Amino acid sequence: MTPPATFSALLRASAPLLALAPMQDVTDLAFMRVLARYGGPDVYWTEYFRVHAVSHIEPWILNSITENSTGRPIVAQMIGNDIPSLVRVAKQLQQFPVAAIDLNLGCPAPIVYRKCAGGGLLREPARIDAILGALRDAVTIPFTVKTRLGFSSPAEFDTLLPIFAKHAIDLLTVHARTVTQMYRPGVRYDLIAQAARELKCPVLANGNVHSAAQALALAAETGVRGLMIGRGAIRNPWLFDQIRAAQRGEPATLPTGRDVLAYIRVLWETQITPGVKESSQVMRMKKFLNFIGEGVGEKFLHEIRRVATTADFFRVCEEFLDHDRPMPLSPEIA
Repeated sequence: MTPPATFSALLRASAPLLALAPMQDVTDLAFMRVLARYGGPDVYWTEYFRVHAVSHIEPWILNSITENSTGRPIVAQMIGNDIPSLVRVAKQLQQFPVAAIDLNLGCPAPIVYRKCAGGGLLREPARIDAILGALRDAVTIPFTVKTRLGFSSPAEFDTLLPIFAKHAIDLLTVHARTVTQMYRPGVRYDLIAQAARELKCPVLANGNVHSAAQALALAAETGVRGLMIGRGAIRNPWLFDQIRAAQRGEPATLPTGRDVLAYIRVLWETQITPGVKESSQVMRMKKFLNFIGEGVGEKFLHEIRRVATTADFFRVCEEFLDHDRPMPLSPEIA
């Protein structure tokens, strides 16, 4: 397994650091292995470990750490608000081959933030201050934070930045939307640039990274250390290598429709759970196709969202993707 030192070296390197964003029920071990086939990120983040007084480390998330065969470091992310529990789990996770421990301050799901976890903590800066202090003392490897700009207003970011600076975190990832904004338009890249200017630690930009040209322009504009990509990597698993090619001044290689179709088949094979009924399997794949479809077109999305059987699923995919035309896979739907 790649030791934590490799992660530290990546933070010091000159090329933009490319990371896979943690996405619950998506970025599991199977999906990480799929991305690795297409070049993959420099660093992976796990789904978040749910932490509370009686929590246990979820074995299916731990598997993405202990069985990581990507050859790249992996960061263990936690979510919660109970300080003794967070310290306990952080110490437990450091016994495994993780590159860093990350605290989630950005999850916008109402079921999470209503419990004052994830993005919900952004309403309580003093509590964040206490949590970061305790975790900074407990974590002996790199300690990182992933945050949004604030809970309901970007103006809250001015209160959060001094707290992040105070605790000497090793990396801050900023998703430049608020919690209540969810994934709607209006990403504030100017505030990511503010974080990169004001903090001593490296900063990653997160939020609506969708093409190689846009990624490099964003990195240059904001002065960040690198980019964290989530939904864009589901839609276009070639994106990380396309960014690397653009960084070298080389033209990006675009997949053909049949390449995208083959990717969907790989996803299908790796997401199958034995014993799960066909309709449930199709429903799970729609989670991925909702993002892939943004790069295919509105008509494709309309049809794929209405299929219920394996045969119809692949019939629609083949109808739209069984061709050799290059596909940029940039989102065609706003």
